[in-house]
Amino acid sequence: MDGDKRRIVADQRIKGITLDERTIMWRNADVEQERRIAIYDLIEDNSFAPARDYPDGYAGPYLLNLAVEEGRLVLALSREDGTALETFILSLGTLRRPIRDYFAICDSYYDAIRTATPDRIETVDMARRGIHNQAAELLMTRLEGKIAVDFDTARRLFTLICVLHIRG
Repeated sequence: MDGDKRRIVADQRIKGITLDERTIMWRNADVEQERRIAIYDLIEDNSFAPARDYPDGYAGPYLLNLAVEEGRLVLALSREDGTALETFILSLGTLRRPIRDYFAICDSYYDAIRTATPDRIETVDMARRGIHNQAAELLMTRLEGKIAVDFDTARRLFTLICVLHIRG
């Protein structure tokens, strides 16, 4: 260590994530499984780097709470010990259509798994992945200048954003 300066080691990742359960009205077994997988995969491997330098040099890991309030996505970011760092609020306007399209294709995919031929399942799954990938790229763009995330992190976050939009 050099005088009063501490060496800060960056750990720019999400260590824990929660969803605002008040937002989620209903979910079926398929959606619940998607949520569990997305959270597990996100915690296991992610890249999450807020653009802001915090005064004390804190650089992760982070706890993230996702919520939807008044049509906006709220990302409440905390330190590993739970102390609040900052909250990001994003308009969901540009994500509404990808969310709607993703819900529609997921419904088709779950139906196909139960009744369709393997070729049909593969076709629907390719469409589902395509919509998911486009939405992840859009989310990365929306977070630009606020939080840097890699593609896989954006995909998993988009899945969780969709979970927050489910209505019974």
